Amino acid sequence: MPGEKQAEGAIVQSFNESTENEEKEVELEEKGDHSIFSVKSLLWHGGSVYDAWFSCASNQVAQVLLTLPYSFSQMGMLSGIILQIFYGVLGSWTAYLISVLYIEYRSRKEKENFSFKNHVIQWFEVLDGLLGPYWKAIGLAFNCTFLLFGSVIQLIACASNIYYINDKLDKRTWTYIFGACCATTVFIPSFHNYRIWSFLGLAMTTYTAWYLTIASLVHGQTEGVTHQGPTKLVLYFTGATNILYTFGGHAVTVEIMHAMWKPQKFKSIYLLATLYVFTLTIPSATSVYWAFGDQLLDHSNAFSLLPHSAWRDAAVILMLIHQFITFGFACTPLYFVWEKVVGMHDTKSICLRAVCRLPVVIPIWFLAIIFPFFGPINSAVGSLLVSFTVYIIPALAHMFTYKSASARKNAAEKPPFFLPSWTAVYALNTFTIIWVLVISFGLGGWASMANFIKQVDTFGLFAKCYQCPPSPSSVHY
Repeated sequence: MPGEKQAEGAIVQSFNESTENEEKEVELEEKGDHSIFSVKSLLWHGGSVYDAWFSCASNQVAQVLLTLPYSFSQMGMLSGIILQIFYGVLGSWTAYLISVLYIEYRSRKEKENFSFKNHVIQWFEVLDGLLGPYWKAIGLAFNCTFLLFGSVIQLIACASNIYYINDKLDKRTWTYIFGACCATTVFIPSFHNYRIWSFLGLAMTTYTAWYLTIASLVHGQTEGVTHQGPTKLVLYFTGATNILYTFGGHAVTVEIMHAMWKPQKFKSIYLLATLYVFTLTIPSATSVYWAFGDQLLDHSNAFSLLPHSAWRDAAVILMLIHQFITFGFACTPLYFVWEKVVGMHDTKSICLRAVCRLPVVIPIWFLAIIFPFFGPINSAVGSLLVSFTVYIIPALAHMFTYKSASARKNAAEKPPFFLPSWTAVYALNTFTIIWVLVISFGLGGWASMANFIKQVDTFGLFAKCYQCPPSPSSVHY
C-alpha cells in the first residue's frame, strides 16, 4: 500500500511539474519585450482557470439561447426548466469524467517522458491511449461529426439573425457572406488565443439573454396568447433534445484543458460555468415563452417575434460576433485533426497553418446551405451526435478505463468527494448511459428526425429563405 501511494504521488507530481515547466517556458519566450508581453498576455495568450471558465461558459450557450423559447413552446415551461437543470448537471458530470480521463492519459504519457510541447491533445487520442484504436475510431467519428455540424449551426444562425436587421438579402446569400467571414478563424492558432474572445463572447451573450428577458416582460403577453405545450410526443422530445444540445458543449473539453497551464484544476470549472449559464437561459426562455406562447412553434428564432428596436439590433449584432467566436471554438479541434492528417500540426507559421486549415471550412459552408433549418437541426444533432459524443462515450470510457482493481488503485484522480466510492461512480455512469440512450437518442432521435424530415418536405433542401415572412407554407410541428 505505501508503495502504491508513492507511485501515485510520483505520477501526479510529474504531471504537475510538467505543466508548471510549460507555463515557465511560455513566460520566458514572451519576456523579451515586457510591454509586448503584457499586451499579448492580456489579449492573446490565456491559460488560467479564469480563461477556462470563460471559454466553457462562452462556448456552452450561443445561438441556442434564441431557440430555447421554441423548445419551451414544444414541451411546456415546467418541463423546459426542469430539463435545463437536469441536463446541465448531467453534462457537468460527463465533462468531469472527460477531465479525469485527460489527466489519467497525460499522467501516463508523461511518466513515459512524452513531451506535448508542440502537440495539442485531443479526445480521440485520450481514448486511443487509454483504451485502444477501436475507441479512438469511435471517438474521432462522433466528435468530428458533432463539431462539424456544430459549426454548421453557427453559420445558419448568423444568416438567420442578420436577416432581422437587413432583409434585402435572403438568408442563403447571408450564409455565403458569413461563411467567408467565419473562415478567418483559421488564423487563430489554438484555445490559448481565445482569451479576449471568450470574455467578449460571454459578455455579448449575457446582454442578449437579458435583452430577451426584459424586452419580453416590457412587451407583455400578446393578445389571446396560449400555452398549450406539450401537445404531441414528437414536439416534447424534439424540445428535450434541443436542451440536451444546449448543455452538450463539452466536446472541446480536452482542447480547453490542454490550453490551461494547470489542467488538473479544471474539474469543477464546467459546473461553475453551467451555473452561470442557468442565469441566462432560464430567465430568457421563460420570459419569451410567457409573452408569446404557442406562436413560438412557428418561430424558432426568438428575435423574430420581438419588435424592431435599437436594443434588438444591438443584440443581433452582438450575437453575430459571438457566433463567429463559437464557430471558431467548434472548428478549432477540426483544424487540429486536419493538421495532424496532413502533417502540419507542428508547423509554427500561422499563415501556413491557416492555408492548411481552409479545406475544413468548405464542407461546413456547403452543409449550412443544404440544411438551413435553424432550430430543428439543433435537435437532430443533439439526439444523434451529442448523445454519444459527450454523454454515452465518456461514461463508458471511464467505466472501461477503471474496470480493473489495479487501475482503480493507481488512478491519477480518485472518485470525487460527493461520490466517495467507485460503486457510486459506476452507478451514476450506468444511469447516464441508459437515460441518454433510451430517452435522448431513442425517443429524441425519433422525434427530432421526424421534425427535421418535415422541414425538408415543407421547405426543401437548399431553401433560399427558411421561415422568412410572409410564407403561408411555414408550418412546423
